[in-house]
Amino acid sequence: MSEAGILLEIRQQIAVVTIKREDKRNAFSEQMWSDLERITIELSKDTPRAIVLTGAGAEAFSAGFDISPDNPQVATLTEAIQQKRREPVAVFLNNIRRVIDGFLALPVPVIAAINGLAYGGGAELAVRCDLRVVDPKAVICFSEVRLGLMPDLGGGVALTRLIGSSRASDLILTAREVRPDEALELGMVNRISEPGQVLPASLALAESIAENGPRATRCALEIIRRTQDMPAEEALELEKERAIDLITSGECYYGISAFMTKTEPIFPDI
Repeated sequence: MSEAGILLEIRQQIAVVTIKREDKRNAFSEQMWSDLERITIELSKDTPRAIVLTGAGAEAFSAGFDISPDNPQVATLTEAIQQKRREPVAVFLNNIRRVIDGFLALPVPVIAAINGLAYGGGAELAVRCDLRVVDPKAVICFSEVRLGLMPDLGGGVALTRLIGSSRASDLILTAREVRPDEALELGMVNRISEPGQVLPASLALAESIAENGPRATRCALEIIRRTQDMPAEEALELEKERAIDLITSGECYYGISAFMTKTEPIFPDI
C-alpha cells in the first residue's frame, strides 16, 4: 500500500475508510479517486453493515481537491479554462462525481468521522454522508467561492437538504468557518465526540447500527435516501413496498423471537 491513498480496514462488521495524505491535509489526488473507486467495488462485493469515513492524523478530515501545481488534473483544468472549453471540465467533474456517487450509493450507512478541518470538497463529502460525528476542534468550511468556484461534488445540494436554503446560503455564499457547536445546532452534524475520540465515537455509532437487522437497515436507509424529493403518495407507496419485502424476507423472525424470549437478537448477514 502506498504511503498516500485511500485505506480500507475491516473491523468485524464495520468498514473503516481513511483518506490518507497528511502532508496535504488529506486533499485528494487523481490516484486517490481511483483508490476510492477500487474500494467501492470491493465493498460492493462483500458489503459490511456500516462504513466509517475519516481522515488520517489529527489535523484534517480532508481539504478537498488538491489544487497544487504538481497535480496533473490542475494543468488539464487550467488549459481548459484558458481555452474556455467545457468538455474537459465536464469530463473531470463527471469522473469524480461518478466515484463519489458510487461510494455513497453503497446500501449501508456511511458515517463521516470528521477528525479535523473539512474544507471545500472535504466539507461536501462529509455532508453527503448519511451521518456525521465531529471532533470538538474540527472546522467545516464550504470555501469554494473564495476561489471563484462553487460546490460541485453534490455538497451544495446535500447541505441545503440538511439545513435549509437560508442557512445553506449563509455558509456557502460567505465561505465562513463553522465550529462543531454551531454545526450541531444547525443540524449539519449529528454528534460531537470527546476530544480526540471521533473515530471511537463513530465506530460505536456504526456498531449500534450493525446490531440491527441488516436487511431492515438497508430498506430503511433506501427510503431515507430516495424519498426526499418524491411526492408524498409515491414515497409512501415505496415505503409500503419495501416493508412488504422486508417482512416477507423473514428477517423479523429473529428480532421478534429475541424480543419474546428477552434475549439479544442475532441477525444473519444478507
